[in-house]
Amino acid sequence: MSCSLLNLTFPLLSNSNNHPHFSQTQIQTRNRHPLLRHRRFRDFGFPREAEASNKRCRLAPAMASSMELPLLPFGLSEVLVPSESKTLHLYEARYLALLEESLMKKSKLFVHFVLDPIMVDESSAEPSFAARYGCLVLIENVEKLDVGALVSIRGVGRIKIMKFAQASPFLKGVVIPEKDGDPESLSKLSSKVTEMKESLHSLNSLEIKLKAPKEAPLQTRTANSLAWAEKTPSIDCDEAFIPSLSERVSFAGFQPVTGSTESELLKLQSKKLRAMEEKDTINRLDESLELSKENVSRVAARLAIQSLEIQ
Repeated sequence: MSCSLLNLTFPLLSNSNNHPHFSQTQIQTRNRHPLLRHRRFRDFGFPREAEASNKRCRLAPAMASSMELPLLPFGLSEVLVPSESKTLHLYEARYLALLEESLMKKSKLFVHFVLDPIMVDESSAEPSFAARYGCLVLIENVEKLDVGALVSIRGVGRIKIMKFAQASPFLKGVVIPEKDGDPESLSKLSSKVTEMKESLHSLNSLEIKLKAPKEAPLQTRTANSLAWAEKTPSIDCDEAFIPSLSERVSFAGFQPVTGSTESELLKLQSKKLRAMEEKDTINRLDESLELSKENVSRVAARLAIQSLEIQ
């Protein structure tokens, strides 16, 4: 298991293991997600008041650049990778408080992470969870609703949670960036990045020809992620939290394509988990290229069927 995983665990009040399937565009933190609806975090001995922090990222002594940020937990089926976008429907008071904190004090940043059930001692009356697959996210847009708000977020880069600083009204913790190691060959890396971009552009050109619902966005999820990855993110934080261009591009291909089946989405989820654990950019690019080529074949087959139906 990757060393990026948080070693600390904490019990939750419910022993429910159900993780319903969510749409790719909306997550309702109350109705649709058991971790956020039924489970209440207790005060696990963490300080009730977080240490004061500046709007800018700050350096922690004896460790890499660090930030103290709000933390938003999700189930294992909801891992978010850098460059990926997601829309959340937040309307519980504690999550609206998290949103306000992020918008007003934290430069529109918070952390998306996964609560993963782990083995516990038989004497324990409650299940325990490990905090894994942390991703720094940027709030790109907020649409106020009669009840709550729709919040569009973008995955920026992987992070590791070092410690918890607050449990109520929402989780907050100190995080540090996690990045890939230096490549052995810069020329090979550059070649792989170019090949990855070309493959994703080919996939997008095919995918936009598929029939889609009228409400579907004009830009595919793959094109959206790649477009973001190719630009240097403008984010008010220490540049140590911003992955390199090659690392950002290596994540861009881990997106569902139009018409994906349930089994294809499950396979994608498994690949996303491995991508978050991988520390070698070239290896991740290879995985992403393989996925992109598989998607090109699938979309081409669907286009062939679509043309037959039209005739």
